[in-house]
Amino acid sequence: MSTSVNESQGKILYFDCYSGISGDMTLGALLDLGLDLDRLRATLAGLPLEGYQLVADQLTSEGLAGTRVQVIVENEQQQQRHLPEILELINNADLPGPVKEMSGLIFSNLAEAEAAVHGTTVDQVHFHEVGAVDAIVDVVGTAVALHLLEVTEVYSSPLPLGSGEIHTAHGKLPLPAPATLELLARRKSPVRGSLDNYELVTPTGAAILTTIAKGFGPLPDFTLQAVGYGAGSYALSRPNFLRLLLGQNVQTVDLYTDELIQLEANIDDLNPEIYGYLMEILFACGALDVFFTPIQMKKNRPAVQLTVLTPPHLLNKLRDLIFSETSTLGLRLSRAQKVMKPRTVGKVTTEWGAIRIKYCPALPGEPLLHYAPEYEDCCKVARLSGLPLKEIYRLAGSLFRNNHQ
Repeated sequence: MSTSVNESQGKILYFDCYSGISGDMTLGALLDLGLDLDRLRATLAGLPLEGYQLVADQLTSEGLAGTRVQVIVENEQQQQRHLPEILELINNADLPGPVKEMSGLIFSNLAEAEAAVHGTTVDQVHFHEVGAVDAIVDVVGTAVALHLLEVTEVYSSPLPLGSGEIHTAHGKLPLPAPATLELLARRKSPVRGSLDNYELVTPTGAAILTTIAKGFGPLPDFTLQAVGYGAGSYALSRPNFLRLLLGQNVQTVDLYTDELIQLEANIDDLNPEIYGYLMEILFACGALDVFFTPIQMKKNRPAVQLTVLTPPHLLNKLRDLIFSETSTLGLRLSRAQKVMKPRTVGKVTTEWGAIRIKYCPALPGEPLLHYAPEYEDCCKVARLSGLPLKEIYRLAGSLFRNNHQ
């Protein structure tokens, strides 16, 4: 078996979406971080796309300065494209491999969302606004910028959702746009309400962030190096910018914490066959952990204690689900603090395919002690190779250790 290892280390980028996100806001903020515009243009020149100019200038909004990006298109009647056309355009481009991969994934995720809300298939999705030249430049330009800035991890704040209506090629649609909501729901992204009667999160912005973000929540620990502001198109009563924070991974393996809610219920009158289904749907709805503990209740009745760990923003959803799917009449709620070591994902490549490895990075000069091959990947390789699953686990671990000595 031959092997190669890809690791997630390096620079961290945090999206502070206090006023939302769009494709042009993202590009503007990336340039405001210090990315050279000419270098971005030169790399984008590898995209077989003509008839546009990428321009950037400084803009002040409510006393705060940032960068505004505009994709000026020569032909206002822009070509409408299907997903296969866009993917072919990207694959034929003279661009770095990671840029092609990220751009294609963003458009594929967007196509899946559009197909779901319009009741069609991915290949039949007819991109209108997001298939135009400016949207393609926003998406591919973002992928180029992340590659040039050597960003390896992306995180985001919760997203504010505006309200009202917007005119699209499909007619007048409610805000947030259906495709935006579908993307956020598929990723289970935390959101918050807003009184702004504007489109704060566009489908392009949602597709970018739900594809590249490793997680949504508070600012992670890292060494801050630069801050960038990307201007939005609306004049609001606050500075209408997307704010990006760029920094370096802290070169220590520190513990970090997460605030959670723990739900518990003692159940002694439920059909045991329901517990498997209950666990499945709780995980599908965003629970971080679900487990059952055998207990003895009063009068020594055998019972099951259900324990569910959830982020605070999913509390009501999971609470109602437990009440509807079980026989319990009450739940115990308590705050919990999860203490974790930082984890990342590497990869070993075998002749039968890749196997991902979850591991905790070690300090320089120290041995790598905590790692685990991904179960689904090992199963796939075991089926293709005909080797026992335990042998695939052993070989994957051995290959991974050899590359971290």
